[in-house]
Amino acid sequence: MAGTHTSHADVVKRLNRADGHLRKIVAMIEEGRPCVDVAQQLAAVEAAVRKAKQVYIRDHIDHCMDGQMKAGPKPAAVLAEFKDITKYL
Repeated sequence: MAGTHTSHADVVKRLNRADGHLRKIVAMIEEGRPCVDVAQQLAAVEAAVRKAKQVYIRDHIDHCMDGQMKAGPKPAAVLAEFKDITKYL
């Protein structure tokens, strides 16, 4: 099921923040900032993207897949989708 869920605004906010940090990292590299500082910021961006991904996928499981299960008997299709999406966690 496609659509917008309540968590999507939060995910977009997280990704926009990570995008801003990523742009700052590029500037840090171009400015010759210390490698440890750059690595620290890269780790922060990576964590932010990972958290956004987890929120997004869990929201899909909670809303879309749960709705599919309640809509009718097609557990094999829902299970296949669950297996497919969890490989990204």
